[in-house]
Amino acid sequence: MNFFTADTHFFHEALLGENDFAPRPFETIEKMHQVMIASWNHVVTDHDTVYHLGDVAMHPAYEKGFPEVLALIDQLQGKIVFIKGNHDTRSFFRYLKNNDPGLLGKPKFAFEDVGALIKFDHQQFLLTHYPMLLGITKNSRNLHGHIHHYSVPIAENLNVGVDAPELNFLTQPRPFGQPISENELTLLYQRKSEELAKLSHGE
Repeated sequence: MNFFTADTHFFHEALLGENDFAPRPFETIEKMHQVMIASWNHVVTDHDTVYHLGDVAMHPAYEKGFPEVLALIDQLQGKIVFIKGNHDTRSFFRYLKNNDPGLLGKPKFAFEDVGALIKFDHQQFLLTHYPMLLGITKNSRNLHGHIHHYSVPIAENLNVGVDAPELNFLTQPRPFGQPISENELTLLYQRKSEELAKLSHGE
């Protein structure tokens, strides 16, 4: 099965606590990591693929911190396809590629510099870090991250980041950091469409 997430920002201590931009309800980075790893592995198996739509980590030591970031994401189950975010660097992706721990006899990591296109359930999904404006479309959706606790007021734009408002349309309570499954995307789209329709009618 495919899963989707973005904006994990591992090691980004400045985001801890309540804030309007990217709230992280944890007192320490260690606790945040512990919860996010457990939430991920609760639904993802090593036979699944997770598309990570950018901004993996913000380590204070930059390139010197790459081994710590790798040690953390190696604990995450499944194959991970990384789509470059504005806080991800090509040197970071090269490090991951050169030190890929492997999974079931194959590479654990794959990389996309700009985005990816996948199709299932008679729909196509454009996977990007930054939200895209698709225009008039019937069967296309844009899954993205980047804007954290904000939402594009267009139903076809679905923010799948760990702190996205769209998560409120899914079953609650939801463990922090749990990726969104492909089976949840239709519900996410339907409920966002209904909410936007209510707002347009002044309800």
